[in-house]
Amino acid sequence: MEWRRGKSVGQGSFCSVNLAIPAGDFSLVMQFPQLMAVKSAVVSECSSLQSEREILAHLRDCPQIVRCLGDDHTIENGQRFYNVFLEYASRGTLADLLKKSGGALVESDARRYTRSILRGLHCIHERGFVHCDIKPQNILVYSAPDGSDDVKIADFGLAKKAGAVENLNLRGTPLYMSPESITCNEHEAPCDVWSLGCAVAEMMIGRPAWNRRVDTDISALLFRIGFGEELPEIPEKMSEQGKDFLRKCFVKDPSKRWTVEMLLNHPFVAEDIVSLPQAHKPSPSPSPRSAFDFPEWRSSTESTLLNSISCSSSSSSSSESYTCDQQHSGRPDSNLSSYSSPVNRIRQIVTERRPNWDSSEASDSWVIVR
Repeated sequence: MEWRRGKSVGQGSFCSVNLAIPAGDFSLVMQFPQLMAVKSAVVSECSSLQSEREILAHLRDCPQIVRCLGDDHTIENGQRFYNVFLEYASRGTLADLLKKSGGALVESDARRYTRSILRGLHCIHERGFVHCDIKPQNILVYSAPDGSDDVKIADFGLAKKAGAVENLNLRGTPLYMSPESITCNEHEAPCDVWSLGCAVAEMMIGRPAWNRRVDTDISALLFRIGFGEELPEIPEKMSEQGKDFLRKCFVKDPSKRWTVEMLLNHPFVAEDIVSLPQAHKPSPSPSPRSAFDFPEWRSSTESTLLNSISCSSSSSSSSESYTCDQQHSGRPDSNLSSYSSPVNRIRQIVTERRPNWDSSEASDSWVIVR
């Protein structure tokens, strides 16, 4: 297919996202929308994008998941690219919507968006995957035929098969990461529920649910989430139903956290949907473009937190360390001695070598791609 690449609308660590329009033969044009988004990566660095394309193929019939329209390879400026075509969200992301609204949303809108996200997550989990990076920046806003808007889950670059051995030491964005993903390198379906809770709270507060100062060190935030007793903020202005919904998401123990299926039957979102079979409820429990999308990043290798905090070792919160750039064989728990304390776990995460997040300035011109 011949198509034209337009201006940049996003940039990740290894991928770029541009507008795209089909060109050439009119019969081919009619098979595609007049405007699409194209996600591109250099072939030598496209494994994550290929994995995303495969996962989207398994989720293609879910209305709450961004649609994949196909893929191809191109040669541009002497480089070979792998491209994935996606439906374009004209309203931007949920994060954009929060900015345009001046902060918080009204609760009726938050309920509606939460319901759609839950439906999408239910499909993801039912088919054996975990998204691993639910946040407002990865929720796309679409205009519905009736003039209202709805949301869809996007960006499966960090998604994984449920139960698969980890090859990343860190998946997700710190402000939305669950305690077990930090302490145990565990990224399963309950992690998506915790992240959803953080996103719902942000819809109602207008800012991330974790209160932190502008000079907060990333290691301090990770320690609060993973090893502290504190929970994300539950907005006071929410209804009791909304507060209870968030309490079910913010359960430290992932085995006691409500599942997506259970949350779909919660009164906060269940009024206008077909009720799913009631799952067994757990025993009562106490009631923020990249994997490091954290605005107050500071150097963590010399963090005063890591120099001052000492904790006893705990094998129950340990797991084998992995790097983002190397894969290791063996079971995740085959090297429990790699962490001797929560401090070592935080140090191991925040000193990880990460890719360069700098993005080049986007061109506004359209380029013919064959």
